[in-house]
Amino acid sequence: MKLYYRISGNGPVLMILHGLFGSSDNWVSMMGMLKNHFTVIVPDLRNHGRSPHSDAFNYQVLRDDAVELLKDLGIEEAFVAGHSMGGKVAMEMAIHTPGLVKKLVVLDISPRAYPIRHQFIIRGLNSIEIESLKTRQEADEQLARYIREQRIRQFLLKNLARQESGGFRWKINLPVIEKNLYHIGKPQSPDQPVPIPALFIGGKQSDYITPPDRELIHKIFPLARIEMIQGAGHWLHAEKPDIVYGLITGFLTD
Repeated sequence: MKLYYRISGNGPVLMILHGLFGSSDNWVSMMGMLKNHFTVIVPDLRNHGRSPHSDAFNYQVLRDDAVELLKDLGIEEAFVAGHSMGGKVAMEMAIHTPGLVKKLVVLDISPRAYPIRHQFIIRGLNSIEIESLKTRQEADEQLARYIREQRIRQFLLKNLARQESGGFRWKINLPVIEKNLYHIGKPQSPDQPVPIPALFIGGKQSDYITPPDRELIHKIFPLARIEMIQGAGHWLHAEKPDIVYGLITGFLTD
């Protein structure tokens, strides 16, 4: 699949993969910081943003899409970073195409299996009466019945796009994402350790990287370093951008 992508900067290539319900739009600010050191490529993963929709949605196809994009751009080696679902895609790339991934950065996710935890978001998004929707404020009010946190609602509602004919449509392929949610929690289980430099960055207020995860991370990625950011939750790159920027650039330029 040919993905939509943003590209900016000069230097070694750094591909960044967004999380579930996200898009390259979420990384514009960080791209502006990182482009001083790297050629930054941020695609919209399939069924998200401006990329095509498909009935297939699992880590194999997400990984293959990202690999295809790098190959189409003539890139034989890259730094690869990913947040949440994108972090698992990045790990899949490191496991299955190790020669392509020079260094790995994973933000607030581990290789373990995760229970399905996004049903309330799906219910909330499905509750929005999109066909009769006139304003984003209406969408926010409807979504607020399911999701109290305004920041999360604002993040999710970036997936609404105005149509030229009027009204709104979803950028995300909501039915396919809902059908395949169980795929998103699947673990990464390589046959042998992956000996590439890796940096795992977690938020101390998040439960995505827990103390028991550290052993698993080091088992699969024996050269991994783990950093936990005080005062950050799951969206650590939005909450503590300067710290995340410093950790990423320090690790990749070392």
